[in-house]
Amino acid sequence: MSTATTHTMSGRKVFAMFAAGFSIIIGVNIAMAVNAVRTFPGLEVDNSYVASQDFDDRRAAQEALGWTIEASYDGTALRIDMTDMAGNALTPADLAVRVGRPTMEAQDLDGRAAVGHAMPVHLEPGRWRIDVSATAPDGTPVEKRILLWVRA
Repeated sequence: MSTATTHTMSGRKVFAMFAAGFSIIIGVNIAMAVNAVRTFPGLEVDNSYVASQDFDDRRAAQEALGWTIEASYDGTALRIDMTDMAGNALTPADLAVRVGRPTMEAQDLDGRAAVGHAMPVHLEPGRWRIDVSATAPDGTPVEKRILLWVRA
């Protein structure tokens, strides 16, 4: 004699499967949304309309200087090089450097650097954003954002 067992699908089992599936989906969505908001502030300026009012004038003044700003990383230190139109090295008195990831502020580092000199810093592999700001001798503010890729 053989006994055949049959499994019937009850309404409670179907409801439990749907509830478990949707709970997983909703849980993952909530976790992703929380991490997205926590790691990216989303603001570059407090009021974009006000910042845009003199953007073109500031950009034209900065471009008229003809400065070239470059960043390099050798594995132990970050180096900022600035040159004028003729290729002469520049040394602004108030150079400020902010190093961080493009998408989060958790690893941002602020510092002062001397142009042409190494700024000791350890950067993990990946993409980094270097924000350089200085003031020209004539009072023109100079700002440059440099994206730097650090290889493993």
